[in-house]
Amino acid sequence: MGAPTVLDEPRAIDMHAHQPTSEFLHDAGGQMMKDAADRFGADLEPDTYEHMLEEYREAGVGRAVLLGWDAETNTGNPPVPNDYVAEVRDEYADFFIGFGSVDPLKDDCVEEAIRCVEDLDLSGFKFQQIAQGFDPSDPEHEELWATIEDLGVPVVFHGGNSTLGACSPGGRGLKIKYGNPMLIDDVAADYPDLQILIAHPAYPWEKEQLAICQQKGNVYMDLSGWMPRYIDDQVLEYAQSLLSDKVMFGTDYPMLEPEPWLEQFAELEFDESVQRKILWETAEEFLGL
Repeated sequence: MGAPTVLDEPRAIDMHAHQPTSEFLHDAGGQMMKDAADRFGADLEPDTYEHMLEEYREAGVGRAVLLGWDAETNTGNPPVPNDYVAEVRDEYADFFIGFGSVDPLKDDCVEEAIRCVEDLDLSGFKFQQIAQGFDPSDPEHEELWATIEDLGVPVVFHGGNSTLGACSPGGRGLKIKYGNPMLIDDVAADYPDLQILIAHPAYPWEKEQLAICQQKGNVYMDLSGWMPRYIDDQVLEYAQSLLSDKVMFGTDYPMLEPEPWLEQFAELEFDESVQRKILWETAEEFLGL
């Protein structure tokens, strides 16, 4: 079928991008990020936003969601500040869509969530439950989810295992059980107006993830964190059939880069209408663009 539609029309939206700078790779990531890089041969050398945008433009991608990060309580590492995310978003306003992050274990998480939207004009939130060390279905987080639902912005939850802390003693204390999407199902049921994106094919819980996306109208998923040829066959089958309007494009930049991801995606030979949904149409609707 050749190259995907996105390469001819730069409307694709990467729903999952991180900072290529030391604020994320070194400061927030710390040793657990180095573990992942060492295990999988990734390069953690900081880069510039100019080079990042150049890579995306060459791949034909029009926008990217830039994610905040705050796992300070559980990891001891400093966050990627929400003010910093907003500053980068403002500097590259025609490209980045800024998502904040709040640490659910901090006493001021609700106030910070409100500040992110009302003062910084961030467009949503990112949670990484394994790094942050929390169960989203725990009743102690109900005020946070109710507040974000009232703010009217979407959330991204991590789905599946995490490479952070890979092969280190005790995995740096990180617990992968918090990546089980069934914990997100409770949140989706209790807050039906909260739009939820489960990031990544949620290995080893892909079937649970597909079931939730099929049953909950307010839950979506992206394909980030995996090169397309390694994504579970059932996920790919659902992506082009039952869930073609629930699945979105994402890379997990800078761990994965847009051009090779899109080249492999083209090899799947999805119908053009499905490509358009995955690469930008569903994201535009989800983000209210």
